[in-house]
Amino acid sequence: MEKQIIEGRLSGMSFLSCNFSKCLILAVIASLALQARHTANSKTDISGKWHFVLQTEGGERDRDANFQQDGKKVSGKWADADVQGTFDNGKLDLEFPIKSEEAGEGTLKLKGELTEDSLNGTWEFQVYSGTFKATRVQ
Repeated sequence: MEKQIIEGRLSGMSFLSCNFSKCLILAVIASLALQARHTANSKTDISGKWHFVLQTEGGERDRDANFQQDGKKVSGKWADADVQGTFDNGKLDLEFPIKSEEAGEGTLKLKGELTEDSLNGTWEFQVYSGTFKATRVQ
């Protein structure tokens, strides 16, 4: 009889251990799925604050922007200017009017691609153009 009780307890422990293992495995899988979803969202959503460094003939120009994304549509602020454009499949395409103290009024065009947590691309304003790199502001 004592042998049956011990075997029953051992088999019961085995059953509990098996359930715990299954729960642990499910928790790990769920955690990985959430992490993958977050990574995917950060690649498909550029909402938030960004710091741009534009390469110009006169040197680097720093600008901060704040974007909101709704589907493919992007809006927000670039200094005092209202941003408008799109972000689709990792590609940014913005075109909006700004006023430059040095060059006057014109349309700023930004075309870039998101790689990890930075945007890299080209910019055009009036007769000027160059490249840029932008990073998310944490």
